[in-house]
Amino acid sequence: MAEAGDSVGRSEDENVPTYENVDVNSKIFRVGTFGRLWTEKLRPSDFSFQDGDEEAEDAAFSLDMGITPQTLREIKEICSPDTLKSGTETVQTEIVPAEPILRTLRLRKRRQDYQETLQRDFSDRQNIHASELEGLAAGKKPMDPKYLVPEGEIILSVNVLYPAIFQRFRFTRQHQTLRVLGSQKLTQLRDAICCVSDLQVNGEFGNTPDMVPEFISKDLYKSAFFFFEGVFYNDFRYPECIDLSKTIVDWTKTHDFPPFQSRKMEETLFSDLRLKVGYPYQYCHQGDCEHVVLITDIRIAHQDDCLDMNLYPLLAYKHRVKTRKCSVCHMYISRWITTNDSLAPMDPCLFCEQCFRMLHYDKQGNKLCDFLAYPYVDPGAFN
Repeated sequence: MAEAGDSVGRSEDENVPTYENVDVNSKIFRVGTFGRLWTEKLRPSDFSFQDGDEEAEDAAFSLDMGITPQTLREIKEICSPDTLKSGTETVQTEIVPAEPILRTLRLRKRRQDYQETLQRDFSDRQNIHASELEGLAAGKKPMDPKYLVPEGEIILSVNVLYPAIFQRFRFTRQHQTLRVLGSQKLTQLRDAICCVSDLQVNGEFGNTPDMVPEFISKDLYKSAFFFFEGVFYNDFRYPECIDLSKTIVDWTKTHDFPPFQSRKMEETLFSDLRLKVGYPYQYCHQGDCEHVVLITDIRIAHQDDCLDMNLYPLLAYKHRVKTRKCSVCHMYISRWITTNDSLAPMDPCLFCEQCFRMLHYDKQGNKLCDFLAYPYVDPGAFN
């Protein structure tokens, strides 16, 4: 009996997230089972997308509180905001009288006068952009009912940080925040992550600037993996994909590490994962471009969420970065980067398309000096 009780306790711990480190991350739990337990504990009306019946809600509240409907009506009348008015006054909560009598109004008046004296030289474009993204999808429903998010669906908030460049790792804030459904596959999140390394064009084109290929790195190197709790989830959707985790797994076998597993990303749902909320995991693509990934929130969908399944993974936040302008004209976004360039003021140096060609080539397209030129993709391309 004791062993059975211990096993039940362990299974409950696996399915209900509790703190491993307070205010940092939770212990390991199963995402799908956690959502199922919530839907079993809650009433269907608690996570329904339909507006509740006020009379039914009042009846349920009276039953929970152990009071009669007549008592509830009396409480609602006594606690109504209308009882705070004399009956003749107008409600203008934003306007404070010029000479208020109440102390709270005097403090509020002083605060308002102080705020009017503040000079704001810039607006917080990050928060404005995030609010715009939030407003575009809030409560949005699909035209076709079959694409409506089902009631009781799990929504996960995923923070994707900038690539971890250890020589100069300055961007510790998230690059993107995406919301995914528990019924979606990991490949859908992988396709929604934007990284500038996917847009790079490989090769040196100083001698042939007109022959830059149209395909990008993402078209050539399609392999990638997520790492969650000892399991590598590799992308094998295309024939040219390879197992990027094989080198890591082989290395761990020779260095006395716990065994790691490998699974297919395209066959794994988010509800199948075992993970910790707030714990750093990994997304790797392009061979060595590594991003820290954090699951910051897991909850049940409500009627104010975006209810269109086609819009998920849903972009909730994107860090806007400053574009890098041409080193010559300081007007246009850079398109080329040169090294070993005697005509450039620095090494390496960024150029826009027009300045690059005017400075480095004659009218016949011949090079004026020796240099190496590479196509450049500005990080602000995702703004």
